[in-house]
Amino acid sequence: MKTVKRFLRCESGATAIEYAVMAGGIAVAVAVVVYEIGSTLNTNYFARIASAFPGQ
Repeated sequence: MKTVKRFLRCESGATAIEYAVMAGGIAVAVAVVVYEIGSTLNTNYFARIASAFPGQ
């Protein structure tokens, strides 16, 4: 019974889950920013450079 009570009071698992959720949120935010920057670079710069070359 002591083991069960100690397990229920332990919050280290909850803390690990909170950190995992935060890390997942940050990863999603970074992925969105990188995708948007990549699209902008492709549209504004790389397409313009590619069109400057003959035969494209």
